Amino acid sequence: MGTAIQTPVQTPVFSVSGLWKVFGSKPERVPSDPELSALDPADLRARTGCTAAVRDVSFDVRKGEVFVVMGLSGSGKSTLVRCLTRLIEPTAGSIAIDGEDVRAMDKSRLRELRRHRAAMVFQHFGLLPHRSVLDNVAYGLEIQGVGKAERRERAAEVVAKVGLEGMEHRRPAQLSGGQRQRVGLARALAVDPEVLLFDEPFSALDPLIRRDMQDEVARLHREEGRTMVFITHDLAEALKLGDRIALMRDGKVVQLGTPEEIVGSPADDYVREFVREVPREQVMTVRTAMKPGACKGSEHPGALRPDAVVADAIKTVAGLGGPACVVEDDRCLGVVDHKRLLAVVAGVPAPRTAPEGV
Repeated sequence: MGTAIQTPVQTPVFSVSGLWKVFGSKPERVPSDPELSALDPADLRARTGCTAAVRDVSFDVRKGEVFVVMGLSGSGKSTLVRCLTRLIEPTAGSIAIDGEDVRAMDKSRLRELRRHRAAMVFQHFGLLPHRSVLDNVAYGLEIQGVGKAERRERAAEVVAKVGLEGMEHRRPAQLSGGQRQRVGLARALAVDPEVLLFDEPFSALDPLIRRDMQDEVARLHREEGRTMVFITHDLAEALKLGDRIALMRDGKVVQLGTPEEIVGSPADDYVREFVREVPREQVMTVRTAMKPGACKGSEHPGALRPDAVVADAIKTVAGLGGPACVVEDDRCLGVVDHKRLLAVVAGVPAPRTAPEGV
């Protein structure tokens, strides 16, 4: 009998377990006392004067994914991302980056973490007004001690990457809000971090510029596969950018899953209400809608990918005038027809009968 080959399990970029951040007097008593930790926010404040901004949160961030933390104002999402690099000191729980204990890091190791490994992009750009675009982008490299010629060369490459070529010598005051945010993004990219941490970076931008910046982040992720943690209060932004989403309320993660899982199977009434207005056909995929099983013959009408969204599949099925195959690696995984696709859009169980005619 042969020995099974074990696939190595990749260490998460960030691994967070049982994380708490409590503000107030003697905060450490809250996580350690089951009675206090079970109180709702109002009762906890009344009883102890403390506010639990992050409550017993656990998750892993996988290498190469965009992990979105979203929630309304006061949900704890910005506090959470600041705890990852100890810009805010956690009260309890564990944080590891590549398996290394972040809470055990000394000041020197923390500086290295923030300068080299995890770069933050904030809503407020914090650009140096007297410096050019190029020198603002090179600033992180300057702090690292990189020589002037090398850091300017690297900065010029990143400036071009974020679409600011030709603006290298402008000052921040000569740029639009969207251009200044691109400089902030380029400054974070210049140090070549393992993970980019975004704290609501686009919320102050007008809708058109915001969409452009979302597209820019999506493009950079597609081209570089860089790991990103993205904080937002905007559901559409979370669904557009996130491989997985952690939805927070009152410091807790109420659901963690793919956009399709959160829209298709809300964990509770709060999440259900949150996603009620989302166009399901733009999020749900044909994998959810298809009837599993091979189609007849070697032809694959439609040849939809399993991750194609239902809106695109509806167009394909309408064009064919009949069911379409769902194909991956030249293998038919199943078939979809208009009834099954419309059932997914309506959020009702798919018909039990198989699509005909494929």
